[in-house]
Amino acid sequence: MAIMTSSHTFQPLLHRIAAEIESMPGRGRPADYIPALAACDPHRFGMAVAELDGTVYGVGDWRQPFSTQSISKVFTLALDLAHEGDTLWEHVSREPSGNPFNSLVQLEYENGIPRNPFINAGALVVTDRLHTQTGDAAGTLLEFLRAESDNAELAINKGVAASESAHGDRNAALGHFMASYRNIGNPVPVLLDQYFRQCSIEASCADLALATGFLARHGIRADGTRLLTRSQAKQVNAIMLTCGTYDAAGDFAYRVGLPGKSGVGGGIIAVVPGRCTLCVWGPGLDERGNSVTGVAALDRFTTLTGLSVF
Repeated sequence: MAIMTSSHTFQPLLHRIAAEIESMPGRGRPADYIPALAACDPHRFGMAVAELDGTVYGVGDWRQPFSTQSISKVFTLALDLAHEGDTLWEHVSREPSGNPFNSLVQLEYENGIPRNPFINAGALVVTDRLHTQTGDAAGTLLEFLRAESDNAELAINKGVAASESAHGDRNAALGHFMASYRNIGNPVPVLLDQYFRQCSIEASCADLALATGFLARHGIRADGTRLLTRSQAKQVNAIMLTCGTYDAAGDFAYRVGLPGKSGVGGGIIAVVPGRCTLCVWGPGLDERGNSVTGVAALDRFTTLTGLSVF
């Protein structure tokens, strides 16, 4: 039976979930192909829930900053949609990929158009277009996250960005390949610098739960201004549901039943439209790049509360 979901129940609920996570035997392994992330302790765990009015509840390491990595792609997508609207969809599709997030395979037979905005190729296109619109994609994203989380201390970890750049040959190949199809407008080295900086922003579960709130408020920012139309917010949530957890999106929808976006830093954000937003962090990943404890915690949250889009 679902637990009552009035606001005063979120804190004890989070403690219950954290206690269950504590007893999990297998927690996965941190991302080892980005050396700066490989040293993370897979036993770290944090979880936060933010209500529409900005009230936030948390447990464990919910105030500990971590590398956002691909979670950042949600916010870049929203910011570019706010600037150019449906023109974006001429350059990136909205379908699940079914392939690893850094795959080159689909690009060749789909003429340089990435399958969705959350695989690396698609995120590179979105970052490229936001950079053209703003002159500083990563800086624009950072200022947005600072404003929505009310945390002016959010910053880019230069060491992580340098580590990604030093091991970014696959992303460089994706960028050059799409440039050959005229689907990249900026010089590829400039784009890669923006992309690596974007992915290297550090934020906590509390920060990211708050920053995601505009998607639960149907496009309305924390200050009451509108970033996206209601329809655009729906579009972003839909793409999160179908494409947000790499090629495990079907299993995530089955287990959790919420729009979500993961990153190889171990974080996952999730949206309950009209109700609340969540962020979980557990650095240990499964074979598809998603946090083992993060997925388990979100699974328990939706099971215990009955909050789901289904």
